[in-house]
Formats: sequence, structure tokens, C-alpha cells
Amino acid sequence: MDFQPSATLQPILDKIHAFIRDEAIPLERRFHGSFRAMLPELAKLRARVKELGLWAPQLPREHGGMGLSLLDHGQVSEALGRTPLGHYLFNCQAPDAGNMEILITHGNEEQKRRWLEPLARGDIRSCFSMTEPEFAGSNPTEMATTARRDGDSWVINGHKWFTSSADGAAFAIVMAVTNPGAEPHLRASQIIVPLDTPGFELVRNISVMGEPGDDYASHAEVRYHDVRVPVGNLLGHEGAGFLIAQERLGPGRIHHCMRWIGICERAFELMCARAAARQIQPGKALGTKQIVQAWIAESRAEIDAARLMVLRAAWTIDNKGLYEAREQISLIKFFVAGVLDRVLDRAIQVHGALGMTDDTPLAGWYRHERAARIYDGPDEVHKMVVAKRILKKHGVAS
Repeated sequence: MDFQPSATLQPILDKIHAFIRDEAIPLERRFHGSFRAMLPELAKLRARVKELGLWAPQLPREHGGMGLSLLDHGQVSEALGRTPLGHYLFNCQAPDAGNMEILITHGNEEQKRRWLEPLARGDIRSCFSMTEPEFAGSNPTEMATTARRDGDSWVINGHKWFTSSADGAAFAIVMAVTNPGAEPHLRASQIIVPLDTPGFELVRNISVMGEPGDDYASHAEVRYHDVRVPVGNLLGHEGAGFLIAQERLGPGRIHHCMRWIGICERAFELMCARAAARQIQPGKALGTKQIVQAWIAESRAEIDAARLMVLRAAWTIDNKGLYEAREQISLIKFFVAGVLDRVLDRAIQVHGALGMTDDTPLAGWYRHERAARIYDGPDEVHKMVVAKRILKKHGVAS
């Protein structure tokens, strides 16, 4: 395994780092206001990304992207993760990136024409509607949202939340039970729902640690009241919802983990700069304290270890497939989330009162990235899955 950027990838990374440093990071202070108010400026930067030939690095070339491998896109994702605006500017942000993958793999030609093409161009946004407040999100086979067949339509009823980025989205991909009598993993299907369909209700943007957000930077509670869509809006075949969701999660976790590492690197740089500049008494920098030095050393080791683990998982998916990488994917999910949590906490501590403000991106990341240990499967579930697989080799029945 060679994780050194190739001769082709290195100039791409250089251009991305320069763009993030010179054009994206200067906008961060405004990110803590209204995302919607920033859209005109963000649209200009998105156009600039297209001009540079850096648009949608994760998408195949035939769909307007750069056609990077998962391993290469992982390294791009780290570079973009250095700012909260990075992935959106390059059209590889969640949940749109995952929805594009679903449409490429499971969408029919009409679905690709109507939804994938404008999504890939960045003309519209989408959301993914699976989690329900009444059921544990760690068990996606449990849900009450239903879709019943009525002639040439699906009629959807249900209650979802953390339908991220629903505010301003053009459509949702909804997980709903279509086969209640089937085995748990074959009950649900995924159905495209345009958000202007009668019966769709955006109840609210959920306040996350005091910040409800708006437009793309939001998480919505939504309800489906007899929402009627054509049967042709079904993705894949009936009952395949869980399988499609699992296919979406593998690469998605690589994207998330490498984005988290980008956050860690930026937080690490801010922490080191603060330790060097902050005078705790005349002529004595904060960085002379051994505990701060220990935090810096521990953070450097953990970030480097996390990166290698994620790149190995990406290499395995590229070369051996998702099935062979399933244990590595669970490992990186909880390990990198833990590193992110610790690095951000140390960086905030080193910044003192400044770290609690929005004068740096640290507090915003801490508010929103604490969820890294919860979404896409809580850490505890991933640890349990890995341990069971290991112990099974030693004769321990689960």
C-alpha cells in the first residue's frame, strides 16, 4: 500500500489547498450567521471551483466529476475538511454525495435525468430521510414510516428527523416500510419524494446545541402526510432500502473520516500557533508548559494514526471491495471520531476563553462534530461489531 499522493494527484491537492487557504477560509467568520445569506458568494466560489477543474472529485467523469478513486478522494476530503465550507464548495458534501452515489448505482434513466444530473451540476440540493425520533437510529430496521401501493402511486406516511439539509432541498430520498411482513432487512424501500409534493411538512430546523441553522447548514424534523408520488420513484427494487443504505455508508464513512482529519489538522495548527503566541507571563509562552506539550504530541500521534487507518480502509475498498473492508470501516468510524473529539477539546482548552467564541472555527466544529460519535452508527455499536467478529475467530458465540 502506497499512500503517497501520485504525480497526478499532488498538483490537484496543491490547487485545492491554495483555494481553501486563499478563498474559502476568509469567508468562515460569516458562516456562523445565515448560510442562506451567503449563497450568492458561495455560488461565485463554486463557479471558480468548476473553472479550476476541481468540481465533484468523487463523481465519475461521465457525470461531470473528476473520477477520483476512493483513496485519492479521501486525501482530497482531508484538504477540504480544513474549513466548514470546503465540501459544499466542491459539491461533495453530505447528504448530496451519498444520494448521487445511490442514483448512479440504483437510479433508472428517468431518475438520473430528472434528479442526478442537476444534483451533479450543483443546480439543486437533496436530503436523506431515514432516522425517526421514536426509534433508535442505531437500528435502521426499526421504523414506522410506511409507503403503501395505491394504483400507480406510493402513499407515504411518517415522522422523520435529522433529515439533514432539507431546508431548501429539491427532493428527499425516503426510507419507508413497503413490505411489513418481510424479514427485517427486507421490509424497507427507498423512494424519491420531491419536497414540493402536497403532504410534505418541514416541521422545523432542529436546534443543535443552540444553533438551528438554515438552508444547507441545518437538520430538519419532517412529516409525511399521505404524500403521494409515482411508483416510478422507487429506487432499485422493492425491499432493497436497507441494502442500498449499507452500500451508501461504506464510502460515506471514508468521506466523513477524512473530513474529520482535515478538521483535526486545522485545529492542531491553531492549537500550536496559540501555544506559541500566548504569553502566560512576560517572556513565557503557553507552549512551555509540559501539559500543553503533551497535548500537542498526543494529537500529532493520533491524527497520523487515524489518517493511515482511513487510507488503508479506502485502499481496501478500491482494491478488494466493501465486504473485505467492513471491519476496517467500523474501526475508523469510532477511532477517528474519538480523535476528532479529543483534538478539538485540547485546541479549545489551549485557546482558553477565545476557544469558546466563534472568532475561530473551533467552537462551531465542537458544536456540530460532537455528533461524529453518534451518526452513521454510534461508536458503541461499531466497537461491538468489531469485537464480535474478533471473538468469533476465538470460538466465542455472539
